[in-house]
Amino acid sequence: MSANTAVITGGASGIGLALTKKCVGYGMRVLVADYDEKSLDAAKSALGDKIDTIRIDVGKIEDWTALKEKVEKDFGGKINLLVLNAGTGHRASFSDADTLGFEKIMRTNLFGVINGITTLLPLVKAHASKAEPAAIVITGSKQGITNPPGNPAYNASKAAVKTLAEHLSFDLAASHPGAVAVHLLVPGWTWTPLAGAASGREKPDAAWMPEQVVEYLEKKMAEGQFWVLCPDNDVTEDMDKCRMQWNTDDAILGRPPLSRWREEYKDEFKEYMEKK
Repeated sequence: MSANTAVITGGASGIGLALTKKCVGYGMRVLVADYDEKSLDAAKSALGDKIDTIRIDVGKIEDWTALKEKVEKDFGGKINLLVLNAGTGHRASFSDADTLGFEKIMRTNLFGVINGITTLLPLVKAHASKAEPAAIVITGSKQGITNPPGNPAYNASKAAVKTLAEHLSFDLAASHPGAVAVHLLVPGWTWTPLAGAASGREKPDAAWMPEQVVEYLEKKMAEGQFWVLCPDNDVTEDMDKCRMQWNTDDAILGRPPLSRWREEYKDEFKEYMEKK
């Protein structure tokens, strides 16, 4: 992987920073894209000339144009690993009547991925081959699959990201078989600034560290897995799969949506999980 190039959005903190450090450790050239200038400065201070940085708002296509120009100028237009990881945990629900809140989440979580793919995919494909394959990692969320109540805007954004990743994987398997792999990273509870790590509070026992997520991602990428369903210290991968199956069965069995959280299905869901 030495001399290969990685572009990582949201790469200055949390999972993105852990992945940046992993790539640097392999001798890769890394372009870290992030919105937070303080985090970018801290990453640059820690890693020095081992990384390049650029401040972008992933929701703005003009910022992606500038990023692409930098890749073409400074990295010969070559991207071996594209990681679309930037996201926001902002909350918005129908009870808030907060249209701008929905828009903010979609602009970052959804269009941050759409903009990244449409802008940089030609560069990824241009240099990829079976002999020198490239990879695209897209960060999703379990909330985009199991859809728990409370934050429909965030859940919808991540559900859409999952759909985009699935289609991208299908399309590239047909157009560039064996040359460009797509992986959907679905972290468990991870102790990142988004989850409260920046508050100075002690890490909960249940949460993983970002470095653990990156190790798990690397393992699943080596296995050729599209689905990277990360456990944590409380929730196993099998537990996640059972919860996902229950959610899917709502439509198949004619249950009301989000039945897992409805009082009338509480005992049935508990029994289902115990049997599984």
